[in-house]
Amino acid sequence: MLLKQLTEACGAPGQEGEVRALIRSEVAPYVDEVRTDALGNLIAVKNPTSSGPKVMLAAHMDEVALMILGIEKNGYLRFRPIGGIDPRVLVAKAVLVGEKKIPGVIGSKPIHLQKPEERERPISIDDLLIDIGAKSQEEAEKLVKLGDCAYFATSYEEFGQDKVKAKALDDRVGCALLIELLKDSWEFPLYAAFTVQEEVGLRGAGVAAYQVQPDIALVFEGTTASDVPETEPHMRSTSVGKGPALTVMDRSVIPHPPLVRELIELAQRQGIPYQIRRSNTGGTDAGQIQLTAGGTKAAVISVPCRYIHSAASVMNKQDFTNALKLARAYLQSLQERKGEQ
Repeated sequence: MLLKQLTEACGAPGQEGEVRALIRSEVAPYVDEVRTDALGNLIAVKNPTSSGPKVMLAAHMDEVALMILGIEKNGYLRFRPIGGIDPRVLVAKAVLVGEKKIPGVIGSKPIHLQKPEERERPISIDDLLIDIGAKSQEEAEKLVKLGDCAYFATSYEEFGQDKVKAKALDDRVGCALLIELLKDSWEFPLYAAFTVQEEVGLRGAGVAAYQVQPDIALVFEGTTASDVPETEPHMRSTSVGKGPALTVMDRSVIPHPPLVRELIELAQRQGIPYQIRRSNTGGTDAGQIQLTAGGTKAAVISVPCRYIHSAASVMNKQDFTNALKLARAYLQSLQERKGEQ
């Protein structure tokens, strides 16, 4: 299954090679050109010489991860997060370290050994270590080197009613959507950019957009869902199971209002469930794409995911299906307009 392969692959910001190779093998049969730029973005192209608006689809390949910064004399590993990770979600999580994917566990002082004042304060990254079973610094250094990345060791699993549990749904769900869209036949220039380094500042997207210089851009994301206990309904950014989310504003972008309205009207006409993302925090690659060169009409279609940037996120398969339906409906509308010209 494609989403299983994508989420179980490992790709920290700047270390997206494993994910990129998987995506390249999936999309190559369906495109006219596939290339990797100097930063590591993978750009797949259909119909580059056709007439019509130049459309860019984008999703980022990288995921939040941990970087090894020190090896203790007793063999434990010191680390820091790459991207936004809450230290509270790290304790006792299984990880895979480095290219060899050495198994490890993130540990801290057991609660029954903590002083009362230690139990009262939030846990810090400095309180955590990765245990790879090594007895000494020398033994650990044979397995791991400074600068290696550690990833959550989470397997893809389907459970409950149409639910999926996996790591890195932000944004392998977007990558899966792009791959499915590339399998369809389109008659206008279509560029799919699988971008790098989104989690550390939307770095790859601007480089990709500068090369493509699209007329229209759709960005696909796995966005935060906050439909959890003790969150008031009006404070829920998105809810799992209520359809893809459309962004009207976030920290990085105000999407092109006419394009957002068009997506809403398409969803309503075709009976595709959707929701408005009710938060102006966070950011996506749209923020860089929109501002590149002469500017681009951009919009964001997101799949709601609970517990993003943790060891296990949760999404609804129907939200994925409906995001795909909405994207296809929009691209089909572009194609029909092209035929009327």
